[in-house]
Order: sequence, then structure tokens, then C-alpha cells
Amino acid sequence: MKQIGHFIGGKEVAGKSGGRKGDVFNPATGEKSGEVALASKAELNDAVEVAKQAFTGWSNTPPLARARVLFKYKDLIEKHHDDLARAITVEHGKTFDDAKGEVVRGLEVIEFACGIPHLLKGDFTENVSGGIDSYSMRQALGVVAGITPFNFPAMVPMWMYTMAIATGNTFILKPSEKDPTTALMLADLFIKAGGPPGVLNVVQGDKEAVDAILTHPDIAAVSFVGSTPVGRYIYHTGTAHDKRVQALCGAKNHMVIMPDADIDQAADALIGAGYGAAGERCMAVSVAVAVGDVGDKLIEKLAPRVASLKVGPGLDPQSEMGPLISGQHRDKVMGYVDTGVKEGAKLVVDGRGLRLQGYENGYYMGGCLFDNVTTDMTIYKEEIFGPVLSVVRAPNFDSAIKMVNEHQFGNGTAIFTRDGDAARAYASSVKIGMVGVNVPIPVPMAFHSFGGWKSSAFGDMGMFGMEGVRFFTKLKTVTARWPTGIRSGAEFVFKAR
Repeated sequence: MKQIGHFIGGKEVAGKSGGRKGDVFNPATGEKSGEVALASKAELNDAVEVAKQAFTGWSNTPPLARARVLFKYKDLIEKHHDDLARAITVEHGKTFDDAKGEVVRGLEVIEFACGIPHLLKGDFTENVSGGIDSYSMRQALGVVAGITPFNFPAMVPMWMYTMAIATGNTFILKPSEKDPTTALMLADLFIKAGGPPGVLNVVQGDKEAVDAILTHPDIAAVSFVGSTPVGRYIYHTGTAHDKRVQALCGAKNHMVIMPDADIDQAADALIGAGYGAAGERCMAVSVAVAVGDVGDKLIEKLAPRVASLKVGPGLDPQSEMGPLISGQHRDKVMGYVDTGVKEGAKLVVDGRGLRLQGYENGYYMGGCLFDNVTTDMTIYKEEIFGPVLSVVRAPNFDSAIKMVNEHQFGNGTAIFTRDGDAARAYASSVKIGMVGVNVPIPVPMAFHSFGGWKSSAFGDMGMFGMEGVRFFTKLKTVTARWPTGIRSGAEFVFKAR
């Protein structure tokens, strides 16, 4: 049985003897594959001390030298791309190709961060007053931490720690205890790239480790991705302990399909965005808003595609959709489907009865498709985080945008249309953080920034891009004058010029 520990001070560290452990499973088979150490407060304290010791040297390392480590790190991740993807698939369940894509989206942030010498440049103004110059700089915060979800065990951590260490901080990553191995592999590659010990650390754990992070006086900032209830707790607890916190949370992403849209293109987009990674994405499309008379045509295209989804183990190249992360989560998703039926939605495709020969103990379910969903139904209001797509009918554009804007979540949305005026009006007036026009999953590239609105995010800065630079640094402004030997005596008046 594989024993999974922490990564502290540049090496893997076993959990404390007799300490708590959690079980790790292969979702494709339902078999227990390992045990992960669950850190105590004392173990978290040890990691913070190591990170504190590493901070002085790393923060004083020239940005160009830090960038050179990141260039080597990028190269090593590319060389171990398949190994990382395989580890993701074995513990998360997503298809191998999807896992490889996840690694690429993480690499994009590393590529962006390799330009950190330019990104950290400040401003300079000569002669703000007679003989006085003013300039600004951004400096690292200190020890910072990231708390990441199970659904992207490589990408989301890379979004966080890459920007943190590039800007001169040292980092403690608390990955999901459901798929903890990838984080250790990434940390080990950082050391092999020349990263100093203690700059990137991994502390495995559950709520006890999270609470220790949120209350530790020497952790300056916390970045989080996960559900809204947990994100709200992390934001309020962390800020109450004087930390800078960004918490990216739940979603109910709508895709609006206008009557003039290419229905085949829209259906293809919905299949990939709704059922990819078994719907376990914060940017998954879970609501299709059919405007005008497009609903029947959309259902006609979707139903056979959903029913014929190839569900199987993630390492099977024929699989289009893998298992869910756990049996408990699969049962929760199926419970939502039960509730949708009870509340009157039409279940066009029912994936609850799926059983795979040879994988009877895996955490599988087929794709589910609902029609005639209304805004008062549970399956519309709550995040399901599974392979369930709801089609809602809207009579016109105005009612569709009103529906999207009134929902509690505001992470991502998309509109499919050939009408540039409708697309522009939608992008301008929708109250959502990320908008796609004929793009179903509008996750920005690394040189922009990721973040939602409303109950999808807490904190005023997004992730990666220049938002990431700002989140992991603090601004300092210097006003300087160099005496010439001519001036003498006290000055009691602030001189404007």
C-alpha cells in the first residue's frame, strides 16, 4: 500500500508516526491505492518554519535568477508530462488526454511567470517636486499558502504557487487529500530544476491543516479554489486573522443559445463543456438556455450524443468520460438527478443505471440530460458538479440575460450566436466574471486573469496574470531627495514645486 507523505524543505517527509491518515482510491476500480498523511497543526508549523528560513534568500534572489529556475522547471514538466497526467488519471479518474490538457494549462502560467523580471518593474517619476523623485516597487509578502481542489490536482496548484514563488514568496501547498500524489511530483521537479529547498512545500491534510493555515500568524496570504460554502469560510476566517485571501468558488455556468446559432456547433460545445471530466469542473457548462424556438432542435441534437457517451476508465483511450472522484460524490450527484425528477423536470437521458463490466466497483454514472428545467428547481439553483446538463427555455434575449444575472453564481458564461450586436450586448451587460462568445469554456490565457463574480469568488483580485502578481506582492512607494550641500535649516511647509 502506497504511503503518501509531505514535501518539506526539498524532500519527501513521512507523516508523524501514529498520526492520522486518509485513504486514497482509484475511482476507475474503487480500489484503495494508498494512504495519505493528514497533517497536524504541529506539522504545519514545521513547514512554515522551513518556508520562513527560505524566504530571505529567495526573496533577495534577482528576479532574473528566479525566472531561470522557472525556465528549467517548465522544461522538466514537459519531459514528465505523461507521468504527471497518468498520476492525475489514476487518482482523479479523468481521461488521460484531459489530464494532459490540464498539465498544459498549468504550464501556460509557468511560461507567463518566466517573464517576471518585466512584470515586477515599478514606476518612476522624476522631479515630483524640486529635486525630489518618486518611484514604486512590488515586494514579496513572505510565506503564503494555497488550498486546492481535487478536480485539478496539477493545474490549479500551478496557477497559485508559480506566481507566488516567481514574485519572491515561499509557498505551502495543501492539495486535496483525494488525489495527493501529483503535488509531490511537482514539488520534486521544482527541486530538480534548481529551486532552493523550502521555497515550495506540500503539506497533505484535511480541515485540521486548513484551519492551521488560516490561523497561522506567519502566513501572509491564502489562495483557495473549491466550493462556495468552504470558500466563504476560508475568506472570512483568513481575513479575520489579517491575511490577504482570494477564494474562487462554486459555479452554475449558463450557455445561452440564440435562435440564429449554429445548432450543431452549440451541441458539440455542450457535450464537451457539460460532460468533460464528468462535469467536475468549476467552468463546466451545467445550464443551457435555449432562446426562442431553439429548445426542441437542441434537445434533438443533444439526446443521442449524451446517451452514447463512451464512459470508462480514464486510461482507456476510447473513454470520453471517466468516473467521478468518489462513491460518495457519485451518490450525491445521483441524488440531484432524483430531486430533479421529483420537482418536475423532464429527464431525457438517464445515466444513473450505468454499470461497466469488470469495473463494477468504480464510481461511474452516465451522462444525464434534463429538459424543461425552471429557475425554482434545485438542479437549477445549486452546483451539482457532475455529468448533468439542464436545458431551460427562455422566450427572448432579455429574459435569458435576466436569468443569468439573477443567479447567485457568476463564474463563467457563454453565448452562441451569429449576431455581433447580441454578443456585444451580452458580454457588456452580463454580471459574470468570464464570458465566452461562441466559446463554451472561456478560461483566460495566463497573460489575462481568472476569476468570478457574486458567490463564485471572495476577495478583490483574480488568479494568475497581473492579478496574480498583485495578489502575491505588496506595493511600496519611495520618495527620495539627495542633499546637495546647498540647503540647510528645517523646512515646515510641504513644497508643491
